[in-house]
Amino acid sequence: MREFLPRWRPEQQRGLRLWPIRRVFVLAFVAAVVAAAAVFIIGWKLLGVQGVASEQRIGPTALFDLAKLSFGVVAGAGALVALVVAYRRQKVAEDAVGREKTRLHNERFTNAVDQLGNESEAVQLGAVHALAGVADDAPTRDLRQTCIDVLCAYLRLPYTAEADLPEGDAQARHSYLALREVRHTVIRLIRNHLRLAPEHPHSWQGHQFDFTTVTFDGGDFSGAVFSGGTVNFFAAEFSGGTVNFSGARFTGGKVTFRNAKISGGMVNFYGAMLSGTRVDFRNARVPGGTVTFRNAKISGGMVDFGDAEISGGTVSFRGAEISAGRVNFSGSGFTGGTSDFRGAKLAGGLVNFSGVRFSGTRVDFSNVEVSASQVTFFGAKFSAGRVDFRRVGFTGGSVNFGAVFTRGTVNFSGAQFSGGTVDLSTASGVPPAGLVPEHRGPLPAGLTLPADWYLPEA
Repeated sequence: MREFLPRWRPEQQRGLRLWPIRRVFVLAFVAAVVAAAAVFIIGWKLLGVQGVASEQRIGPTALFDLAKLSFGVVAGAGALVALVVAYRRQKVAEDAVGREKTRLHNERFTNAVDQLGNESEAVQLGAVHALAGVADDAPTRDLRQTCIDVLCAYLRLPYTAEADLPEGDAQARHSYLALREVRHTVIRLIRNHLRLAPEHPHSWQGHQFDFTTVTFDGGDFSGAVFSGGTVNFFAAEFSGGTVNFSGARFTGGKVTFRNAKISGGMVNFYGAMLSGTRVDFRNARVPGGTVTFRNAKISGGMVDFGDAEISGGTVSFRGAEISAGRVNFSGSGFTGGTSDFRGAKLAGGLVNFSGVRFSGTRVDFSNVEVSASQVTFFGAKFSAGRVDFRRVGFTGGSVNFGAVFTRGTVNFSGAQFSGGTVDLSTASGVPPAGLVPEHRGPLPAGLTLPADWYLPEA
C-alpha cells in the first residue's frame, strides 16, 4: 500500500537572513546619534534657551563634565553594541531551535508514514495514532496540513466494502474487519480534533479534508465543527452503515458531496447546524440510501440536491428549521422513495422543486409551518406519485405550483391559509385533494387555482 501514499518532501528551510554586523553597528550608531540630537534640539526649543555664555578658559568642573560626557557616550555605544550582539545571538538561537523542531518533526513523520505502509493492520493502527500526534506537534500549519493530507490519502486507498466480499471467505472477512477498524480510527481522530475549540493548540478546524472517491461503510463525525476550509466528499461512495454528522456545526467554508453515491447506507445530519455554509449534493445518486437532515437548523446556508437522482432512496428534512436558508432540488429526479418535510418549519427560507421529476414518489409536507417562506414546484412533473400537504399552516409564505400532475395525488386536506399564498394557476392535471372547496364555495384568501379546476357557482 505504500505506493498509494503521497510522496512527501521535507519543508525547505530558508536560511536566517541577517545584515552584516558592520552595517548593523553603523546604522545603529547613526540612529542613536540622530535620536540624541533630536532629543537635544527639542529640549532646547522647549526650554527656550537664548544662548550659551562663552568661556575663555575651561575650568576643572567643565573638564570633569566633559569627561563624564565622554564616558557616557562610550558606555552608551558599548551598550548598543552589546544589545545588537544579543539580539543577533537570540535570532540565531531561535532559528536553530526552529530547525531542530522541523528536523525532529520530519523524522517522526517519515517513521509514521513508513509504518502506515506496513502490511500489518495492527502496525497501521499505531501509525495512524502516531501521525495524529505528529500533526498536533507540527511546528507550522503547513506541516500539520501535510499530516492531515496523508491520513485522508490513506482513506482513498482501494477498499473493498463488506457487500463485495467473497461469500464464505472467512480470511477475507477478518482482513476486512481489521482494515475497517483502522479506517474508522482515522475518521474518529479527525472528528475528535474538529471538536476542539479553534484556539486549542491541537484543533484542526479550518484545515482542508479531501475524501474524494473514498468508500465509506460507516464513520462518526458527530459533534464536529467545520468552520472555514473545504471538506470534499466528491464522488465518495456510501455503502452500508451510517456516516454520522449528527450535532455537527457547519459555519462558513464549503462541504461538497457532488457526484456522491449513497447506496444502502445513511448519511445522517440529525440536529446539525448550518450557518452560512453550502452543503453540495449536486449530481449525487441515492439508489436506496438515505440522507437525513432531521431536526437540523439551516440558517443562511444552503443544502443543494440540484440535478440529483433519488431512486428508491429517502431525503428527509423532517422537523428541520429553515430560516433564511435554502433547500434546492431543481432539476433532480425522484423515482420511488420519499422526500420528507413533515413537521418542518420554514421561516424566510426557500424550498425549490423547480423542474423536478416525480415518478411513484411520496413528497410529504404534512404539519409543515410556512411563514414568510417560499416553496416552489414550478415546472415539476408528477406521475404516479403523492404530494401531501395535510394540516399545513401558511402564514405569510407562498407555495407555487406551475406543475403537471398525471396519475399522481396532491393532498391539501386540512390545510390552513392565513396571509399566505398557494398559486396553482398554471398547474395542469388532476386537482389536488382537499384544495377545491366543497359546493364551489369561495376560495380561501391567497389561494389561486386554474379555471378548469374551480368554476364558482353562479
